[in-house]
Amino acid sequence: MPRVRKGSARKRAHKRVIREARGYYGTKSRHFQQAKVALMRAGKFAYRDRRNRKRDMRRLWITRITAACRMRGTRYSLFMNGLTKSGIILNRKMLSQIAIDDPKVFDQLVETAKANSTAQPAKV
Repeated sequence: MPRVRKGSARKRAHKRVIREARGYYGTKSRHFQQAKVALMRAGKFAYRDRRNRKRDMRRLWITRITAACRMRGTRYSLFMNGLTKSGIILNRKMLSQIAIDDPKVFDQLVETAKANSTAQPAKV
């Protein structure tokens, strides 16, 4: 009986790795061992950065809301506190979008938040 050393299975696995590494620079797209290392590394970065993108987007939304609040004479923390007290449940993404697209509605939200905020704004 002939000795089988995973010939076709190994070839198929190598072809899959090389196909996934298409577009990589130099030997990373041509040689199996280099391609495998590059794919593992790329996968780690992709996994990490999918989570970091959520963090970065939240920071961007908060920055936009803060800028919009300061233009209207209040602070971000007082604005969010006032919205919570008044029972308005909008996430930061929607608040950021409203601040950009519909300033009149955002003005109304700021007035509602100011009316329901318990803290007094600091005198500057």
